[in-house]
Amino acid sequence: MPHIDCDKKFTNVALIDNIVRNHGKLCPKVRVQLLAPKFTTTRERSPKMYRHLSLSQASSTNCFTSVRLVATDMDGTLTTRGKFTSALLQALEDLARADFKVLIVTGRSAGWVSGLVSYLSVVGAIAENGGLFYRSGSETPVALTPIPDFVAHRQQLTAAFEQLQTKFPHIQESFDNRFRLTDWTFDVQGLSTDELQTMSHLCRKMNWGFTYSNVQCHIKPLGQDKAVGLLQVLREDFPQYTKEQVVTVGDSPNDESLFDERCFPVSVGVANVLEYANQLQHQPAYCTSAAEGEGFCELARFLLQK
Repeated sequence: MPHIDCDKKFTNVALIDNIVRNHGKLCPKVRVQLLAPKFTTTRERSPKMYRHLSLSQASSTNCFTSVRLVATDMDGTLTTRGKFTSALLQALEDLARADFKVLIVTGRSAGWVSGLVSYLSVVGAIAENGGLFYRSGSETPVALTPIPDFVAHRQQLTAAFEQLQTKFPHIQESFDNRFRLTDWTFDVQGLSTDELQTMSHLCRKMNWGFTYSNVQCHIKPLGQDKAVGLLQVLREDFPQYTKEQVVTVGDSPNDESLFDERCFPVSVGVANVLEYANQLQHQPAYCTSAAEGEGFCELARFLLQK
């Protein structure tokens, strides 16, 4: 397995394929795996259960004392039923006034993120699951995944999607796919876990990566994921922060690499992440009691009280 060096200044991080698939283990005090019945078949598995620490339990530790930067997913983490609430916008402003830096790490398209980053109280946003970075106030993205020819790249992604359609003819291109540069998306609604696993396997056979969220499925370059992109941005734009000063926040399988304690020892899942707990190798260290945007607001209040 490739060596992953997540030192205190986020240096020497290799661009690896799916950091989340490697064989790291979570600290026992962070994740407690409870006894579950043995798997009967690969298709009919008894779900594992995980117990996550709550933010109130974190009060007895010093884990959040040093946190100054919040790296957060967007859909299902900042949004509530697909919308930004007034409470969420206020929470972002409160964090900014208290000198907490908020950095969005989303699977949403370059087109969406380029506009969004100018309207929210954030220092920047990583788009397309680690593909591009938009600094606040800049319309020019920083490429995090080296792609020499975007036209040829999009043609290759189209061919990969069409190949998946031969086995899954019902899948449909996402409406925002036309605004993307580095990846290709289609709607996740109606797809089973087994179908998603098959798609991941087929993409790997075609030398593509694959991930999904509560909104979309992503065909992406190998080695492109949220953790790799975030580590690069932290290293190049925020070198003053140690990993203990960063908290990562998410809710879906495409956020899994943000829960890898080797690189991000302080991680939080909003309550709806529990829907995917059995599908995640890396679990968040802490979990909010509220779901979606309300869960993020809960975390914001907790940080502001520290």
